[in-house]
Amino acid sequence: MNETPAAPQPLSCIQYDLEISIEAKKEAVWHALTQEINSWWLADFHMLGADSSLSLDVVAGGCLLERDPRGSSLLWYTVQMCQQEEVLHLVGHISPDFGGPATTMLTLRLEEKDGGTNLKIRDALFGQISSSTADCLEIGWAQLFGVGLKKYVENHSG
Repeated sequence: MNETPAAPQPLSCIQYDLEISIEAKKEAVWHALTQEINSWWLADFHMLGADSSLSLDVVAGGCLLERDPRGSSLLWYTVQMCQQEEVLHLVGHISPDFGGPATTMLTLRLEEKDGGTNLKIRDALFGQISSSTADCLEIGWAQLFGVGLKKYVENHSG
């Protein structure tokens, strides 16, 4: 029996912005964001299992990578640009299994404010992505950075 292939979703561009206030110096936030990512990355965001670990190589061409002890790995993002203690530009891909195919361009910008730091997050997505998938991503980033990173930094900075 021949099946008719499903019609492809239309291409779309979606962008959203988040801002998270962290009661810590910019240097401490940057250090946690780039050097201690595995310490604050929430358990629900470990796609390869609870025993996986994350690392971020903060140079152009570096990557945000998740690995598990069995040799499995997941490339979350590639670093497009890094300005130390200022901004990271990351580019990633969303497979059809996770709501794509699409490309995500994630910007993480740190700004000093009132003795603390504002983390400004911008995610721009293009491809076959629905608004509900984009909403899930936005909620996820708000939780990961607004709970995971924020709580970690505020509890570990002096």
